[in-house]
Amino acid sequence: MGGRSFNYLEEYAKHYNTVEIDQWFWSLHGKKVTLPNRSVVKEYNSSTPEDFKFTIKAPNSLTLTHHYKSTEPNRHFLSPDLMENFLSSLEGIKSKVGMLMFQFEYLNKQKMPSYKKFEKQFSHFRNFVNSDIPIGIEIRNPNYLHERFFAFLNDINVAPVLLQGYYMPQITEVYEKYKTFINNSVVIRLHGYDRKAIEEKTNKIWSTIVDPKDSELASIVNVFIELLEKEVELYANINNHYEGSAPLMIKKINSLSKQL
Repeated sequence: MGGRSFNYLEEYAKHYNTVEIDQWFWSLHGKKVTLPNRSVVKEYNSSTPEDFKFTIKAPNSLTLTHHYKSTEPNRHFLSPDLMENFLSSLEGIKSKVGMLMFQFEYLNKQKMPSYKKFEKQFSHFRNFVNSDIPIGIEIRNPNYLHERFFAFLNDINVAPVLLQGYYMPQITEVYEKYKTFINNSVVIRLHGYDRKAIEEKTNKIWSTIVDPKDSELASIVNVFIELLEKEVELYANINNHYEGSAPLMIKKINSLSKQL
């Protein structure tokens, strides 16, 4: 059939008011960096209502200390110039950016000598970033999740991005320890634990919950409720790989929030 192809984002936006953009994260290809296509950004804007929000993963060309599977340093790591170019490419949806998320991989001693060094480098980078752009940090080194880190985020006006999955501690535990620092905004990503296993269970058809985590989810919903009561701006990003179906999970979360 001819004619216009189906606009999935436009249909999605009829049901939900926010979405995570992951595709621009994968930006470092050898020595080459790719940034968002402005025509695609424009299409994303025209496909969504004015109050729609995007949580966007910043390009990995900004967050990788070294090239993948290499000891070669990434010269674009936390580059203010690259950041400026990236923000320029997002101009078409700037008003709809709910959070720009900097996802760092596991920073071992070879990639980052110390937490103190990371803090110094990101603080320097933050000075060059327009303060009206909402920014969040997702750390994948559990050893960095301490009081100094959360206090640092507050000091530089950066939101925590908390991940449920992989080898990171439970969100409920992290929140309970550091909730006094979370007062403005936060992103909670329910990502899942074993991507390969759940893809085998679902055969990549995401219409059924195949790995229910009702007890765990109920505890997380309690965190959601507390955050909303504190009037914290909350983005909850739900991945199919968590239980098998993000839409059904969202329905479950809505139901739980009414019961608790």
